[in-house]
Amino acid sequence: MTVPGRPTGGDQQKTMNRKKGAGRAKRDKRLRVPVLPEEEKMIKAKACEAGLAVAEYLRNLGLGYSVPSIIDNRQVDALLKINADLGRLGGLIKLWLTNDERTKYIGKSQLYMTLDTIREAQSVMLKEIMKLRK
Repeated sequence: MTVPGRPTGGDQQKTMNRKKGAGRAKRDKRLRVPVLPEEEKMIKAKACEAGLAVAEYLRNLGLGYSVPSIIDNRQVDALLKINADLGRLGGLIKLWLTNDERTKYIGKSQLYMTLDTIREAQSVMLKEIMKLRK
C-alpha cells in the first residue's frame, strides 16, 4: 500500500544513495546478528555473487530492496557468446548447402566436423542454462 507523501522503496534507495554520496548522513549504528558458521559462509558468498559488501547486501535485504546478482549477467553473456558461435556455424553450413564458390573445396568431412562443433556448442549452452536454473 502506498501512502501519499511517503517515498516508495526505490525513492528511499535513491535518497539513501544521495545521502551516502553527499556525506550528509553517516552510518554509525551497528546491528549485531548471530549466525552459524555455515550461514556466515552462505551470506558472504551471496554478497560476493551480488558484487556487494556484506553490510550493503544485508542492509539492502533488510530494507526490502532487490539484490541483483552479477553471476546471472555473466551467465547471460556466456549464453550470448555461444548463441553467436552457433549463428556463425549455421552460416557456414548455409554457404556449403548453396554450393557457394567459396566453399567448393569444403568436403563432407569438414561439414561433419562443423556439425559436431554445433552439437558441442549446444551441449555447452545446455549446461549454462542448467546453471541458471539452480
